[in-house]
Amino acid sequence: MSQLPEHKRSRRLLRAQDSSKMTLIQTKDISKIYRAGSVEVNALMNVSARIEAGEFAAIMGPSGSGKSTFMNILGCLDTPSRGQYLLDGTDVGTLDRDERANIRNKKIGFVFQGFNLLPRTSAIENVELPMLYNGLPAKDRKGRAEEALKNVGLAGREESYPSQLSGGQQQRVAIARALVNNAAIILADEPTGNLDTKTSAEVMELFTRLNTESNITVILVTHEQDIAEYSRRIIRFLDGRIISDERTGRS
Repeated sequence: MSQLPEHKRSRRLLRAQDSSKMTLIQTKDISKIYRAGSVEVNALMNVSARIEAGEFAAIMGPSGSGKSTFMNILGCLDTPSRGQYLLDGTDVGTLDRDERANIRNKKIGFVFQGFNLLPRTSAIENVELPMLYNGLPAKDRKGRAEEALKNVGLAGREESYPSQLSGGQQQRVAIARALVNNAAIILADEPTGNLDTKTSAEVMELFTRLNTESNITVILVTHEQDIAEYSRRIIRFLDGRIISDERTGRS
């Protein structure tokens, strides 16, 4: 049997690799318009993007560029005024509020700059909250919460309250809470904004490990170039549009 020339074998290999990738998130010409009286504000204008399962992407841009609006739509916290948003093949625009809430609870974990932990609740109880909303029995909640805290390096701190934890440890609790329902996607909004340089690096290494070892899709908003460079892809927004979408070269 004759062999294909090297350049044709390479192209065939690339096509095979591409076909094995699964598009997890796709936006098609989405726009978001806010109205204040007679004034219209175009927060997003005809934004099209595709993010594959297992990617690690950073979203950057100045204040008012549209990046937070874009993240809110990806997280099913908002809906576009025009265009289409497909999440794992589902057209989110066709879902009602309860259906979007169900997707958020089962597929998406959120991590915020301010940690958003309940101050009078222990670390393990904070992590259990998403499962409580799902109606899981107490025994199952505890076991999964303990495993999630162990996965982020907080074994032994389950009964600690947020005031007894450092900023980095509180963010780790928040990450464990985002993971505990086996979310396929983590959306992180300025996750290192309240942390010092050393702790920021530790948190970003944790995101990197979760992405590479567990194949969790990580999408983060950041103003900081050094934080964005932990990702494999940087998408930049300006005036409601994507102005660049580049690979970082990070493996």
